Amino acid sequence: MLGMDVAAACTRQGCEVRICDLPEFDVTNEDHLRQAVRAADAVINCAAYTNVDGAESHSELAHRVNGEAVGRLGALARESGKWVLHFSTDFVFDGTLDRPYVETDRPNPISEYGKSKLAGEVRLRESSCSHCLLRLEWTYGRHGRSFITKLLERAQASRVLRVVSDQVGAPTATTEVAQAVGDLLRQRAEGLFHFAGAGYASRYDVAAFIVDHLRLGVELQPCHTGEYPAAAARPLNSRFDCRKIQPLLSAAIAPWQQPLERYLREL
Repeated sequence: MLGMDVAAACTRQGCEVRICDLPEFDVTNEDHLRQAVRAADAVINCAAYTNVDGAESHSELAHRVNGEAVGRLGALARESGKWVLHFSTDFVFDGTLDRPYVETDRPNPISEYGKSKLAGEVRLRESSCSHCLLRLEWTYGRHGRSFITKLLERAQASRVLRVVSDQVGAPTATTEVAQAVGDLLRQRAEGLFHFAGAGYASRYDVAAFIVDHLRLGVELQPCHTGEYPAAAARPLNSRFDCRKIQPLLSAAIAPWQQPLERYLREL
């Protein structure tokens, strides 16, 4: 989902982009990684195991992709003197803080997915390669599945939808992420940054925005996360403080409603 928009944004910026993806490319294969790093001036790693619930029963695979492979990528990048941009997630936090998370807050993942992504952060830092870590949340885009696509599928199957109202964050369009990546790539920025749509909303608020704009004619009912059984625990507070990254960006981070409205118009 993210990789397609990042590749398009980098191409528009004048970069020669080489996309490495399954089945020809396996991020857990060290030889594949070595060849990719050697052929690149910079590496943007969009590869990830993203099945949050699946990671509970496939934790070994999640850690291979999200943790071990990222550490190997960092080691190879250090040897070759290459810069790496890697993506992480709000799931590295437990969601219990009563304010938006800043980059210096202590991670405490409560799911195997979150633990695997934090392992990738740690291994990349320990590799000592030149790198930028970009934590994202609630991403959606034209090329993959997300909370929004799942909501629309449910709206086709039922006229009553229950949506959690106690998970709060910000929908973040992959097109907006891709623009930020272009800025970070030009500067070869280093460090850890949070990026998300500006403002905050609950999952229920986002669903109401979508239902209203698309005139879906369904009834929304709020519920709590505890009433919605899932294999993996979710952080209730996913709010990011994005002030650190803003000076590096060529434009102000847009309120989450604006990119979402454009996305809904394109559907």
